Amino acid sequence: MRVAIIHFVLVYMSGAEKVLEALCELFPDADIFTHVYDNKNISSIINKHKIKTTFIARLPGSKRNYQYYLPLMPYALEQLDLSDYDLIISGESGPTKGIVPNPDSFHVCYCHSPMRYVWDMYHEYTANKNILLRPLYAFFIHRLKIWDHSTASRVDLFIANSSFVSRRIKKYYRRDSLILSPPVDTEHFDLGSELGDYYLWLGRFVHYKRADIAIDAFNKMGKRLVLIGDGEEIEQLKKRSKSNIEFMGFQSFEVIKKMLSECKALVFPGIEDAGIAPVEAMASGRPVIAYNKGGLKDTMIDGVTGILYDEQSPEGLEKAVELFESKQDIFDSQVIADHAQKFSKASFKDNFSRIVNEHLDINCST
Repeated sequence: MRVAIIHFVLVYMSGAEKVLEALCELFPDADIFTHVYDNKNISSIINKHKIKTTFIARLPGSKRNYQYYLPLMPYALEQLDLSDYDLIISGESGPTKGIVPNPDSFHVCYCHSPMRYVWDMYHEYTANKNILLRPLYAFFIHRLKIWDHSTASRVDLFIANSSFVSRRIKKYYRRDSLILSPPVDTEHFDLGSELGDYYLWLGRFVHYKRADIAIDAFNKMGKRLVLIGDGEEIEQLKKRSKSNIEFMGFQSFEVIKKMLSECKALVFPGIEDAGIAPVEAMASGRPVIAYNKGGLKDTMIDGVTGILYDEQSPEGLEKAVELFESKQDIFDSQVIADHAQKFSKASFKDNFSRIVNEHLDINCST
């Protein structure tokens, strides 16, 4: 069976690329198709594969500014010749699923999210555009919506990375989907031998991660909060932080691993489609204090692996921290770490293989 994997861009490593790594291990002879490729920033697991790019890669500045070529990507995808492949796997978050499969192939879309700048976050993205360019942007996105919806019919099976995303697939594509949480390298995390006196926030400093909520809550409580990561909002967030709040910036995996295993808890006030960091914290045996919305509702158990709270505000997080401290002795590090193993890379590969094989059997029999 010849396998093709369609990935949006390969210019950095993030959660979507971790899914791609698992698929590469599952299908070691698969060919990868992507719009733009920079091998220097991509893992050896992925780089071992034959990687083919669309014509977007040959356009000026595409490695750094591929977003500007978004209007051309639907056309680029439809130029890919996939006639020799039996199984096609697209990883959707940017335009990938819109390839033209041959009639005998089976097309599985692992959906990280329907394109957020086209659908549920369209107005937020539009507000950040130059006011003179907004009409042009709106016209293009309108056309992209039509194309994106129509190409859902080219997919034989949708797999969503969470119930949260599954509902958006149903809303925007009118398609059902199975749910399979993304893989996490849980085996790389260990339980700490001792706990520190700090809570931890981990991620990129972009607005939807809501580091501002964590900072405002801990400013008021006076408890120690450590933030790891980098991003566009970091300087303005530093200015509003009191002395009990520490910014560590970008850190190596070894530092992150240690900080996760020794924190009181990970605070997670944003909304994520899946949420890798909470699973990494749980794999380290530490509870998570998280806003009760998004993909992490599939991976957390309220009162067992952490606290889920319902008000996305500094006051909501403050109450959740107080509740956590009143009952923190009930959280068992080993129970939390054992729960995280359900979302390991091995578990992902086993379940993905089972789902695909079952549907291939059904497809062949019909």
